[in-house]
Amino acid sequence: MDAPSLQLLFSGRRKSWITDPIGWSKNIMTGKYYDTDRPEGLSLWGSVQERFEDALFHDSQNLVQEPTARYGKPTLTVPRLGQGGFRVVVTDAYKRHCAITGESTLPVLEAAHILSFAEKGPNEISNGLLLRSDFHKLFDTGLITITPDLTVEISPRIREEWFNGKVYYRLHGSPLANLPDNPSHHPNTNFLRWHNENRFQG
Repeated sequence: MDAPSLQLLFSGRRKSWITDPIGWSKNIMTGKYYDTDRPEGLSLWGSVQERFEDALFHDSQNLVQEPTARYGKPTLTVPRLGQGGFRVVVTDAYKRHCAITGESTLPVLEAAHILSFAEKGPNEISNGLLLRSDFHKLFDTGLITITPDLTVEISPRIREEWFNGKVYYRLHGSPLANLPDNPSHHPNTNFLRWHNENRFQG
């Protein structure tokens, strides 16, 4: 544990302070070291451990107690019909590679609707993009979009609000890294235009 953590742990507990050990001088300006191979150093280290264990025990008494039940009451959800099939056909069309990055690690790839399902977007390949999960989230929230000419556009809000996003801005203006072989499965221009105009936070 580092010094700041120890300070926080022991702050306000004067009774836990260690008395000046052997060889300690209040005039020390450059630091003082104790070797645990020597009796005074070993004794000092034992005192630190003892107080540390006491402090941990004290803090554990103040933790929020976990409830006996770990789950709430069951709730009903309305499944999206066709969602499983949509994922399969989009994943297959994009040859298991992210449209934006080319990433091929299947567990992090997700089928995204361009015209959202909630807005009556169809479960068609041309209304889908296979995206890495972080890009999917950014796409759904409008922080990333794909223009009708199939280039990546990154919202400036990532930088303005979170002071971050270098990994994403490197892709700004880039063409899609991966597209289906069948041109009829490419992202539909009208769906892309809808996302540009209704979701993208440019």
